[in-house]
Amino acid sequence: MLQLKSPREIETMAEGGAILARTHIEMRRAIRPGISTAELDRLAEEFIRSHAGATPSFKGLYGFPATICASVNEEIVHGIPSSRRVLREGDIISVDIGVFYGGLHTDSAWTYAVGETDAETRHLMDVTESSLYAGIEQARVGNHVGDIGAAVEARVRRGGLVVVRDLVGHGVGHSMHEEPQVPNHGKPRRGPRLAAGLTIAIEPMVNVGTAETRTLSDKWTVVTADGKRSAHFEHTVAVTEHGPRILTKVA
Repeated sequence: MLQLKSPREIETMAEGGAILARTHIEMRRAIRPGISTAELDRLAEEFIRSHAGATPSFKGLYGFPATICASVNEEIVHGIPSSRRVLREGDIISVDIGVFYGGLHTDSAWTYAVGETDAETRHLMDVTESSLYAGIEQARVGNHVGDIGAAVEARVRRGGLVVVRDLVGHGVGHSMHEEPQVPNHGKPRRGPRLAAGLTIAIEPMVNVGTAETRTLSDKWTVVTADGKRSAHFEHTVAVTEHGPRILTKVA
């Protein structure tokens, strides 16, 4: 069942989403060769908690031990921060963050380059980010979930890359994961119909090589089956009568 949010709830999510967006700004400033993913996690948690009423959504969720998911290079999602995982020049890192504020969750991920990276990786990041906005454009009243996935996949295919099919976006708000699932592939006019008040996390995960994945022995970290790089971009979006509204940006 789809959980539609009231205008007041959407405004609250936008307030929490702005805290989340500013947390990403802090991450972008901190990411550099030599920093550990555990240090990024510490900085993110401190920054989120410095805002009255805001707490990390991920910490303790399903037993996850950290504030951020820090996924490096071939890691697609759910990388666990570690003091032993030190970033190097040319790496990329997806930082996925959730914020709980005013009784509601928001969710956003961004992929960052660590110093200078190669042309193939820059192309991967550019295509993935642009596919996110292609999907967001379809988050309109009367459209269907399939319209979002079709738009994402079309952009990715034009870029010569592949979407991850094993992982999906989702509804978000009262819980971190609500209905509907929002795949990054699909057919137009298929799937649940989008209505005003629906809040969803649209999150393309795109690979350079195969779309196949595997999960590491930590039971969390999902990686590309061929070891090639992956990028991940995500916003929380409200479907409104006036079009899609991105809630995880600085207001």
